Amino acid sequence: MADKTLYTVTIFSENTVGLLNQITIIFTRRQLNIETLSVSPSALEGIHKFTITTFSDEYTIDKVVKQIDKRVDILKAFYNTDEDLVFQEIALYKLSTELFLKMGSVEYLIRKHNARILEINEVCVVLEKTGHYAETKALFKELSEMIGVLQFIRSGRIAINKSKVERLSDMLALMEKKKQEKEKATNE
Repeated sequence: MADKTLYTVTIFSENTVGLLNQITIIFTRRQLNIETLSVSPSALEGIHKFTITTFSDEYTIDKVVKQIDKRVDILKAFYNTDEDLVFQEIALYKLSTELFLKMGSVEYLIRKHNARILEINEVCVVLEKTGHYAETKALFKELSEMIGVLQFIRSGRIAINKSKVERLSDMLALMEKKKQEKEKATNE
C-alpha cells in the first residue's frame, strides 16, 4: 500500500444548499477521513471556497478530485501538497485566570509561541495562536502540562496557492474567452 500524504483539496463553487453533504459523501465512499474543513467566500464574488485536508495516496486523491469536479454545482476542484501552499490554522485556549496569573513566565510563554491574549476576566483567560498544526499543538501541550487547559478549539486549515492568482481566475478567464469566440463565430 502506498504511503499516505496530507493533501489539501480546494473546491470552488456557488453557495448551494446541500453541496457540502455531496462532497463529504465522495470522501466517505473512498474511505478517506476529512482531517480539517473550512468554507468561506473566495476572492471572486458569489463563489465559495472549500478547503479540505485528508491523508491519501495520489491515485485516490486524484480520483476524488475528478469525481468532485464532475458535480454540476462545482466550478473547479484542485488538490495540492503543503509545498504548493501558504497555510495556517487558528487555535483558541481557555485557561483559568487564577492559574494563568500564578505562572511566572506568562510573557515569555506568549512571546515564545507568538500568541496573544483575546480575553481576560476574573474567571478565564483566552489565548489565540495562529500557525501550523504542530505549533498550535505545541502550545496546547505546554499549557496542559503547566496549568491545564479548560477548553481548546482549532480551526480547519485555510490555504492560498503560491501562484500569482487563484487558479479559478485563469479558468474563468479562459471560459469567458471561449464564450466570446463562440458568440463572435455565431454572429459572422
